[in-house]
Amino acid sequence: MPAAQQPNGAASQGSHVATIDIGDHTEALLLFGREDQNLRLIQDSFPVQIVSRGDRISVRGEPEDVRRVTALFEGLLQQVRRGAAPGPEDVRYAIELAREGRADQVGEMAEDVIVVTARGKQIRPKTLGQRRYVEAIRSNGIVFGIGPAGTGKTYLAMAVAIAALKAHEVARIILTRPAVEAGEKLGFLPGDLHEKVDPYLRPLYDALWDMLGVETFQKYMSRGLIEVAPLAYMRGRTLDDSFIILDEAQNTTPEQMKMFLTRLGFGSRAVVTGDVTQVDLPRGRHSGLAHVQQVLRGIKGIEFVYLTERDVVRHPLVQQIILAYERYEAREAGEDRETRKEPDNGRSHDAGDPR
Repeated sequence: MPAAQQPNGAASQGSHVATIDIGDHTEALLLFGREDQNLRLIQDSFPVQIVSRGDRISVRGEPEDVRRVTALFEGLLQQVRRGAAPGPEDVRYAIELAREGRADQVGEMAEDVIVVTARGKQIRPKTLGQRRYVEAIRSNGIVFGIGPAGTGKTYLAMAVAIAALKAHEVARIILTRPAVEAGEKLGFLPGDLHEKVDPYLRPLYDALWDMLGVETFQKYMSRGLIEVAPLAYMRGRTLDDSFIILDEAQNTTPEQMKMFLTRLGFGSRAVVTGDVTQVDLPRGRHSGLAHVQQVLRGIKGIEFVYLTERDVVRHPLVQQIILAYERYEAREAGEDRETRKEPDNGRSHDAGDPR
């Protein structure tokens, strides 16, 4: 394995040196990533010199930097030894934890395998926020997962649901979402009712196929173990022994949200996911997901989990896009408040002034 050179110059004389032992060549390949991209990410993020020779890594630099990088490598090695292959997005998140002095938590990311897909891929939380979200789902009757796109809200909920179904904790999985167009007018759709709503439910099918494989998914669907339906189909039903997931809940009205939550029967649990910054309801309609946070807060057995841009596990630019929009919207809101302020015109306010 080639040595990694420090981009900011060699470490000063008298600096601290630490070594990390790697089990074998396979572990090194998984740790360093494809074409050493993980190693380069770490090297570029800390003012240290990293050299890898055979089954050993040496880190040279100031003591605190060396301590953080060493703990970071050890945490990533724990992930490798638990069957995970850290990708660049995992390493970037681990680097953030190391900079905050929390590198000891890096290895914990690989502890919780929720389910193994049909292709042998282990599905696990990739951030501390995602881990808190999964733990909340397991220990509460109703969980609201609220956060931006790419934080794994629906995917992780579906993984927990499949694990619960396989463990016979529930008798079926019900996946639903409101059929609301995302700012586009799709017009007349041909076919029967199932074919008309199918495009809205496609993201749920994609995730199920990924986790179960097409054959198992079709078998579960035909036996009624998995039901995928638009939210309108939930009205009037009582859902016992079910794991129910409401996706894209920001596009429900308060009335629809109440209707959905009151479908919950004995032995059932529900997960509601959404992003309150991406509401596609017609102008003037209030989001049921925003409203429910005011209504149900503080009820035992109901938990709200908020994920942030730090929990995004898509392309790293997605984090930057989310932050850019947040800054822009905050700036726009501030300017809007300023324009709404009434000019004082030099008048004093006394007790008789209605203002």
